[in-house]
Amino acid sequence: MAYIYLSIAVVAELIATSLLKYSDGFTKLAPTIACAVSYGVCYGFFSKAVSRMNLSVAYAIWCGVGIVGTTLISFLVFKEKLSFYSLTGIFFIMIGCIILNTAN
Repeated sequence: MAYIYLSIAVVAELIATSLLKYSDGFTKLAPTIACAVSYGVCYGFFSKAVSRMNLSVAYAIWCGVGIVGTTLISFLVFKEKLSFYSLTGIFFIMIGCIILNTAN
């Protein structure tokens, strides 16, 4: 169940982070409110996840998947560029998450 809570937290974070871009510096009301609600959902489910699993593992997965997901969203949705170094960094983040999950 902890991984389900963590998955919901990650998805909510990705939605909230994407809405930050649409909120235009919190000047647009609807995306700003949706962003705040999404972050509330994110932290609520993350707190449920860490009550059932190691904080170090949960946080590494949350951050790693969040970084990779946000990078992919920025590339696919916002048409931002990805460099070789960005892709290399994403690769190492994924490897780190795999190591943390298999080591515990």
